[in-house]
Amino acid sequence: MPERTVVIASRTGLHARPAKLFVQAAAAQGVPVRIRLGAGRSVPATSMLAVMALGAGHGAEVVLEAEGPGADSALDSLAELLSRDLDAEEAPDA
Repeated sequence: MPERTVVIASRTGLHARPAKLFVQAAAAQGVPVRIRLGAGRSVPATSMLAVMALGAGHGAEVVLEAEGPGADSALDSLAELLSRDLDAEEAPDA
């Protein structure tokens, strides 16, 4: 199963807005994606509660896993997202 290790760049970690953006992006990938903090248990990346419950703060190292056709590109996209400070970026117009 392909995986990527990423350091969380957002100042608030995977909480509030960054978690929401990550969960939405994971759901849009079309392949099952899981995330874990360090050597912990992996959780579905599409579950807001599970992602926030990881407690992944700024600078934490998480591992993303996916399987199926397109898993590598899905992981690349999600890893790039987490490596940005999503708190510093402007919210899109509603």
